[in-house]
Amino acid sequence: MTTSILMSFFFVTFYCLTFNHKIMKNFKLFTLVIAIAVVIVSCHLKRDKLVNSWKVTAVEPKESVSDSTKSAILANGMLTFTEDGHVTGYLLREITDGTYALTQKGKKLVIKDEVGTPYVCESTITDDTLILDTKEAKLTFSKI
Repeated sequence: MTTSILMSFFFVTFYCLTFNHKIMKNFKLFTLVIAIAVVIVSCHLKRDKLVNSWKVTAVEPKESVSDSTKSAILANGMLTFTEDGHVTGYLLREITDGTYALTQKGKKLVIKDEVGTPYVCESTITDDTLILDTKEAKLTFSKI
């Protein structure tokens, strides 16, 4: 009789531990899925704000830049971001078929030109202002 009680106790304890392990494993999986969803939604919201045409309104060089270069960027500087991840426009030269990617919850923007040269920027995106901060300059854009 004592042996059967001990066997029953062992079985119930083992079953409870196994059941709790499965619940914890599922809970961890559920938490991971929720965290990934939050990151995706956050990046998507920033991407939605970015998709538009933007005109350069301010240039703050971090290195020496001629006045004519600064004037050219202010006069012609514009970027258009599309929903499918493409970018066109003009900064120091024309970008006719570039691509872009937002990372780090929209705080980092990587623009690649037609030949794949990456331009990495720290980005601040609001409803009507875009700020791209690179090692060369800080550019402020307004939505057009």
